[in-house]
Amino acid sequence: MGNINIRNVALIGHGGSGKTSLAEAFLFNGKVITKLGKTTEGNTVMDYTQEEIARGISISLSCAYVDWQGVKINLVDVPGFYDFEGEFEEAIRAVGSAILVADACGFVTVGAEKAVNYCLKNRVPLIIFVNGIDKENADYVKTVEAFREMYGRKIATMHTPIIRGGKMQGYISVISEKAYEFKAGGREEIPVPQESADSIKQLKGELIESAAETSDEFMEKYFEEGTLSNDEVIEGIKKGLKAGDVIPIMGGSALRNEGVINLMNEVVAIMPSPEERRPVGATAVDGNAKIEVFCKEDEPFAGQVFKTIVDPFAGKLSIIRVFTGVLKVGDTVYNSVTEKEERIGSLYLLKGKKQEPTDKLSAGDIGAIGKLNETSTGDTLCSVKRKIVFDKIPMPPAVYSMAISAEKSEEEDKVFSSLTKLREEDKSFVIEKDIETGETVIRGLGETHLDVICQKLKNKYGCGATLNDPAVAYKETITATAEAEGKHKKQSGGAGQFGVVNIRYEVGAEDGVFEFVDATVGGSVPKQFIPAVEKGLREAIKTGPLAGYPVVNLKCTLFDGKYHPVDSKEVAFVSAAKLSFDDAMTRARPVILEPVYSYEIIVPSDYLGDVLGDMSRRRGRVLGMEGEGGYQKVMAEAPLAEMTKYAMDLRSITQAKGRYTGTFARYETVPFEVQDKIVAARKK
Repeated sequence: MGNINIRNVALIGHGGSGKTSLAEAFLFNGKVITKLGKTTEGNTVMDYTQEEIARGISISLSCAYVDWQGVKINLVDVPGFYDFEGEFEEAIRAVGSAILVADACGFVTVGAEKAVNYCLKNRVPLIIFVNGIDKENADYVKTVEAFREMYGRKIATMHTPIIRGGKMQGYISVISEKAYEFKAGGREEIPVPQESADSIKQLKGELIESAAETSDEFMEKYFEEGTLSNDEVIEGIKKGLKAGDVIPIMGGSALRNEGVINLMNEVVAIMPSPEERRPVGATAVDGNAKIEVFCKEDEPFAGQVFKTIVDPFAGKLSIIRVFTGVLKVGDTVYNSVTEKEERIGSLYLLKGKKQEPTDKLSAGDIGAIGKLNETSTGDTLCSVKRKIVFDKIPMPPAVYSMAISAEKSEEEDKVFSSLTKLREEDKSFVIEKDIETGETVIRGLGETHLDVICQKLKNKYGCGATLNDPAVAYKETITATAEAEGKHKKQSGGAGQFGVVNIRYEVGAEDGVFEFVDATVGGSVPKQFIPAVEKGLREAIKTGPLAGYPVVNLKCTLFDGKYHPVDSKEVAFVSAAKLSFDDAMTRARPVILEPVYSYEIIVPSDYLGDVLGDMSRRRGRVLGMEGEGGYQKVMAEAPLAEMTKYAMDLRSITQAKGRYTGTFARYETVPFEVQDKIVAARKK
């Protein structure tokens, strides 16, 4: 199958808009399945994991294909929930074009708006399918008007609805001017209703204008003749769609399989094939030159693994999009990221969890490779004849953090080795050890994201993990100078222990943590015991006087002391130093320091006031703002302790339209009223 006969399409949009149901209708119409499954019954092709069936939502992208009119349509069903945005990025890299499944609710949902904006910005060809026209309060016309209001003439109305009893009962194709009524499992041609004749003429005029704007040749003909042929309109829509300038819109019901055949016909007729798509960015291994890779079968093989599925029993499955050449069973290919060779033992075409063995995958196609050892998501596999690395798949920043631990202490190793395997499947979460607090922290895109990861640990690997709010790495320091003597004397028959030190404690340390100075004269503390004094202090600063946090920014000067020629030992000077530290700290006006982070928050201008008010409630400081295309970029600083749940709060404030990143800036003194709360909490 040449790649001209392939269409790769991601089903994208707001959670719950019906993407999985639409995939089900595609597969039913293409006779891949004999019965339409439902997400509510947990029997769809695309949602098959335990977590998806339990929650009734898509969590991971999944693939299937259907043959329609001699064309292979590769479908990638993408989760709509914000916590699984990484899956969206992986899917778009693989397919390069999309169908937005929008709810016929009369307005543009946040998820739909984000998806359209993404496709316009990245010039991803997009068709909008307004779904759920059969629902109680559905309004197809109002929904189309809402998209047109938001995106203007980019929205190309491909058909007009036939409305009876307030419901869409069929449609009229604007280009062919033929009318169809929805029937069980399909459609039936009917005469064009008289009342729709004028609106069809107007819509066709608008389509012709949109098509004319896609090329000089069409524009010239339009000025001369005032019209274009149907074939030219289709060609113009195709050009505009490919360039990301035209977004065709149509409607139906995925659940009732109404309007889906029409959508499938349009995917075949106007969606660009892989070889018509824009090239993908890559870097040549030899020389590091940036190159553009066009989809061609007669070039050496190159593809990118865009998703990994790890099954504890069946092993690892690497889902790949082939961009050039042909990949065959038995081939040895080069992983240009790990710089290792891999042998292709088995290839599959996917239909949800079902794997169909195949002997080859050609340029433009999507399939899976079984049991690769050296390859993970995002890696490039290529022929040794042409070594290239495809651009990385961008991942959304993992901004929601929780401390993670094993439910049973004896399962700790199992939990963390299982998390490493899950990370092969999901690159959008991060596991790291917090050196300051000693906790293991998991960072993801939101609460649901991390909950699902814990659920997968239980379901796939049989081990439980608990999530808790991460500890904040507070520190303590002093604000005044104090001197203290530390005296350790122990006599218990036989050899005793004796050591006395006089130490000055003051603010400041060259490394920002701890500085020790030996200023003794005349051997008041013999040289062999000086390291013991420093050792005692280094142990003492691990626990501050207020709440037991490490003490920083401390200069300790040993200026005097006493020793006993027989009883003085290293251990005595270690203890003496600790006693001196404890005494001085209470008099050196100790304070608690907290980590302050710099934040870059991007929000729609409409929400700016709410975001700024919320930031001040978090003891934050706004440093500056920049406006750009209806959005505001806010530069701010805030204590980390006030920002632990910010990912979810910002989502709530901005209806999920805001995003942010944060980086550590410095430590600052905690206000006294906050300090009292921290001390009280530690005592508990």
